[in-house]
Amino acid sequence: MSEGTMQRRAQRVERDQRAKRRNRVLVCAAAVPVMLVAAGCSSDSGSGDSTDGAAKAAASASASPSPTVAAAAYGKLPEPCKVLSKKTLEDLVPKGKSGKEGKSDDISTRGSCSWNSLDNNGVKGSQFRWLNVSMLRFESDVTRGPADKLAREHFEKQVQEAQAVEGAKSVKTEPVAGTGDQATAVHYDLKKKEGTFKQQTVVARVENVVVTLDYYGAGLAGDKTPSGKDMLKDAEKAAKEAVDAVSEANGKGGKAGGAPSKSPSKPASKSPSKEASDEPSKGASASPSKKPASKS
Repeated sequence: MSEGTMQRRAQRVERDQRAKRRNRVLVCAAAVPVMLVAAGCSSDSGSGDSTDGAAKAAASASASPSPTVAAAAYGKLPEPCKVLSKKTLEDLVPKGKSGKEGKSDDISTRGSCSWNSLDNNGVKGSQFRWLNVSMLRFESDVTRGPADKLAREHFEKQVQEAQAVEGAKSVKTEPVAGTGDQATAVHYDLKKKEGTFKQQTVVARVENVVVTLDYYGAGLAGDKTPSGKDMLKDAEKAAKEAVDAVSEANGKGGKAGGAPSKSPSKPASKSPSKEASDEPSKGASASPSKKPASKS
């Protein structure tokens, strides 16, 4: 083979190799934009998913309702020393003075008033009476529950506490009809050095308010012991009047004294509550050393 022929073949091989290299470069160059576009699409898609997910989560959170509880039916209390009529006070504490209002840090939720009477007949003896009305109103709370539920719980505690008075004899518990949504009377004898005291406690609930009425009396210096039956009847009448006053103060006049009690309280177990009680007026020298029933 001549030298010229060999040289031409070498040139053709070199041209072929250069052509192959150009083709590979073009293929790679063409592939790079496709890869960039694919990567860009992938990146955009991920960002969009993340944003959409965050937006959906925020929308879901804002759509979730906050915990709610039914509002309290009653929003205020009547003046405690005006819940009983003049006629009722004359019957229960015939020689009594003006009522003594108890201290309260919020008169819209807590109030009480007490009266005492000493009918002194000299050597023939004396009749002592003590009367107290207390009211406690509950507000609904998302943590503790609706107001009427809280009032029912307090109602039960008040009944239990009335049943568990130290030294009480012949304790009896019975439902009271026609007074609020539920009412219970607890009555017993309490012997003291001054005489035998007849104690009547009526606990009533109307909506989200609990009314506790205490009424007790004794014959002193040899006078006869009052009739527990008559005192219980008077206490139940006064309790109904106090409950009606609560309803009327909230524009619900007549509700408390309508049909018989919807859910009369069952006799509660004797597990006393530790809630504080109001003390009887110090003006009555014959009052027992310990008040028989607690207040709200």
